[in-house]
Amino acid sequence: MTTMTAQTTQVYRLFIRATPEAIWDAITKSEFTTRYFFASRVEMSDGRRRAYGPNGELWGDSAILEEDAPRRLVHEWQGLYDPELAEEETSRVTWEIEPQDGGYCLLTLVHDRLEGAPKTAESVAGGWMLVLSGLKTLVETGEPLVG
Repeated sequence: MTTMTAQTTQVYRLFIRATPEAIWDAITKSEFTTRYFFASRVEMSDGRRRAYGPNGELWGDSAILEEDAPRRLVHEWQGLYDPELAEEETSRVTWEIEPQDGGYCLLTLVHDRLEGAPKTAESVAGGWMLVLSGLKTLVETGEPLVG
């Protein structure tokens, strides 16, 4: 897994031995996100991506900017789980799934438009690595990375 971190753009890439559909489901369905995304329940409906914490509190409510299943998802990002992050400007997260020869895919996550969200940039920089590692482990093995 490679990481390139900058203040305004963060890019993460990893290979996952799974179909694009399996990876898409892991990104978009709550029965998967609760097992690798800090126990958050992600729901996508009505052009919104909402994330709820383990106790049901709203952690994020963002517009879906583009949805092309199972290849590309683009949505806004604003961390409502922290009052300081909630005051910052909205940033953007892009998920791209590219099938490769050999039965695996390249997943690229780009978190950008962070110019007006410096605390968010700092907060998510370490978090995305754990989220993506957890997604990969769950999709490939059926088991969560952390209990």
